[in-house]
Amino acid sequence: MSHPQPAFRIEPLTRAHDRAAFSCGVEPLDHYLRAQATQDARRRAASPFVLVTGVNRIVGYYTLSATTIVVQDLPPEVVKQQKWPRYPQLPATLIGRLASDLAFRGHRLGELLLLDALKRVWRLTEIASLAVIVDAKDDRARQFYLKYGFLPFPDRPNRLFLPINTVDKLFAGRP
Repeated sequence: MSHPQPAFRIEPLTRAHDRAAFSCGVEPLDHYLRAQATQDARRRAASPFVLVTGVNRIVGYYTLSATTIVVQDLPPEVVKQQKWPRYPQLPATLIGRLASDLAFRGHRLGELLLLDALKRVWRLTEIASLAVIVDAKDDRARQFYLKYGFLPFPDRPNRLFLPINTVDKLFAGRP
């Protein structure tokens, strides 16, 4: 007999969210949500989004912020293939943190969070962004992002990017 999947929703983090019970097993990510995320939101340093259950339990989160890419750090063939402008720096969006609660392992919450983050970037047409950037904390995280088409920076293998053209193809024809 299969168990019904809990209903999830993703929304901006507010002071009303109880962050104390969240645990992904990576102390810096747990600490960030508990102690820093609301300050970053208030200061507009990052936009945290939380994945909550129907009973308002936080089971995952991610952050988005603006960043830039130094063009000379990218593989030249990618810059040429993407037909990006020849500026020294290009606009991008950073998924600064992404984590899911240990109690919900196996529910593919990481994928749900990543796709929601990518869709938010894709919908945000008022601010230019040529790529989505992530900094993988370890090899497991790096493999997760590689599975979804992210490409590593040549000199920083745990820093990865996904061209916005790839995101466009992912959501083409969707609302």
